[in-house]
Amino acid sequence: MRIHAEDTAAVAIDFQERLLPAVHDGDELVRSSRILLSGLNALNVPVLITRQYPKGIGDTVREIREVTANAITCDKLTFSCCGSEVFASALQKLQKKNIVVFGVEAHVCVLQTALDLLTSGYKVFLATDCTGSRRPHDRLAGLRRAESEGALLTTYEQTLFELLESSNSPAFKTISVLVR
Repeated sequence: MRIHAEDTAAVAIDFQERLLPAVHDGDELVRSSRILLSGLNALNVPVLITRQYPKGIGDTVREIREVTANAITCDKLTFSCCGSEVFASALQKLQKKNIVVFGVEAHVCVLQTALDLLTSGYKVFLATDCTGSRRPHDRLAGLRRAESEGALLTTYEQTLFELLESSNSPAFKTISVLVR
């Protein structure tokens, strides 16, 4: 199954100030996620960004906010983004069938969101190099569970080039520079 930009939205989950410093390889996670988000912007793929209890866990980190100015921000208290009425409504309005999911933490909010999206009939593409947890074994368990339930594992570069489809695309040069 191929993923096409016109049928796709993305969900960036909980890249928050008080959570990211504890995430294993958090700096690399942010770097990879910035590349993915910048490429999605170039391809006009809509992005929803979530914040888990921002009053306690903080805002989205500056490095991610800088590349998500056009994103729809949804605050939540549930671990699954789908438990938020604001998120569910915003996603439904986009009318996309493919959802690129990534963020923190792989074994909690990312996993539960992926499971709920799959149950709701979406095709879920989980960007593994843009998904993290505090502990590597939890990240791996979350990715394995998501895959066993039907999520398709991918990377930011794989996702961007598949959405790009051709070197004739107006976004080709932008994406080529991003992934170098």
